[in-house]
Amino acid sequence: MRPVIVLRPEPGASETIKRAREVGLEAVSIPLFEVEPVAWEASDVASFDGLLLTSANAVRHSGEQLARLLGLKVYAVGQATADAARAAGFEVAATGDGGVERLLGAIEPGLRLLHLCGEDRVDSGETVTPIVTYRARPIARPRIRQANRTVVLVHSPRAGRRFAELVEDRGSIAIVAISPAAAEAVGAGWEIIVSADRPNDEALLALAAGLCNKPLPE
Repeated sequence: MRPVIVLRPEPGASETIKRAREVGLEAVSIPLFEVEPVAWEASDVASFDGLLLTSANAVRHSGEQLARLLGLKVYAVGQATADAARAAGFEVAATGDGGVERLLGAIEPGLRLLHLCGEDRVDSGETVTPIVTYRARPIARPRIRQANRTVVLVHSPRAGRRFAELVEDRGSIAIVAISPAAAEAVGAGWEIIVSADRPNDEALLALAAGLCNKPLPE
């Protein structure tokens, strides 16, 4: 069986590896980034109708300022982010299962949302105000040589671009991307590129399991 490589930073990497091993896959972490907090100031709660969270990292790394926003209901991009918000004391108004665009399309239009986010983000619209609370810092020398003849999980477009920059021999590596944008970011030349139909680990690992048992290219 071909091993699975997980590129995401901690603590997400350990969570993905645990899920992979639960379904019988051999998984190894080769993080490309390390997440660290960024100094920020909480806005006036009265100016917003809710809090948009697109990553659990926004909860993990926002520090003491986060408590000033507890009056806002959370709109979370996925279950892991919603769980982190609840653990921090927030009420979750909605939890998405298909990315931020799908989440915003499913809630009441025109809500004024405060978006706690990372430096690498996508603009979410005129009624969404972003505040950067964390950044993902590139790791200088990731152990990319271990990725040959493996199945690689790509959890974000930024990880896809970084991985593509580091890898020279792509032909023996199968890419499983969390979204079409992440799949596009890795470029061409890989053994195969597939994109999950839902942006979560369950969908990623289902695709990876099928590829892990395929014969390796000569």
